[in-house]
Amino acid sequence: MSYFKYQSKNIFYQVIGEGEPLLFLHGDTASSKMFEMILPLYQDCFQCILIDFLGNGQSDRVKEFPIQLWEDQDLQTIALLEHLSYDRVHLLGTSGGAYVALHVVMKKPELIGKVIADSFDGRTLREGFADDLLAERNFSIKDADAKLFYEWCQGEDWLSVVEANTRSLVSLAQSQEPLFHDSFESIKNPLLLIGSLNDEMLGQNLKDEFDDILKDVMHGSSYLFKDGQHPTVLSRAEEVAQIVKDFI
Repeated sequence: MSYFKYQSKNIFYQVIGEGEPLLFLHGDTASSKMFEMILPLYQDCFQCILIDFLGNGQSDRVKEFPIQLWEDQDLQTIALLEHLSYDRVHLLGTSGGAYVALHVVMKKPELIGKVIADSFDGRTLREGFADDLLAERNFSIKDADAKLFYEWCQGEDWLSVVEANTRSLVSLAQSQEPLFHDSFESIKNPLLLIGSLNDEMLGQNLKDEFDDILKDVMHGSSYLFKDGQHPTVLSRAEEVAQIVKDFI
């Protein structure tokens, strides 16, 4: 197992296969384990890089996540790329990881090739995000399948990880702070937005949200499925993998 130091803590990562480097960024309450089943769809074309963000998976734990969690995770991502001495890596971020990918390309575009942002709300969190998240998490920690997923990704302390993540995201939504401190006009790298119009964890105006981002991006496109659960990188795995390969 491989680790690198970030603010005196150990962050877990893996590098699998050969080819153009593609870094997978996991969503909230998950870890890089969420990608294990779909890696065979990518390994024929890419060197797959996985990371467990601090406080998740096999990385060191933290007492609390910061309110601007995704911005902190973008610094962890940049630290990994610098640790590995990569200078052009493609990013595939899903759910919360999509926000991380966008932060990274805004901050360090010279390190990044192309960016795929999957299954996220858009420029802002939708109205009612905090209430919806609390309801979803209160249900999921009692649901047998969700509990198995959490434990698979996080280990025995999964509940404390989920609760800390929930507090962070609810605080972010209630603070009404902007999600991005840089402009989308600054993104010159090719950007692909992916999502499902039937994703119950996202807002109902996903197409409008994506269009709002793309109007400010120099090289941007989107692909929206009519059906697919959250996140589409898993629920529509084969189709998304082919879209990613064609895009890159």
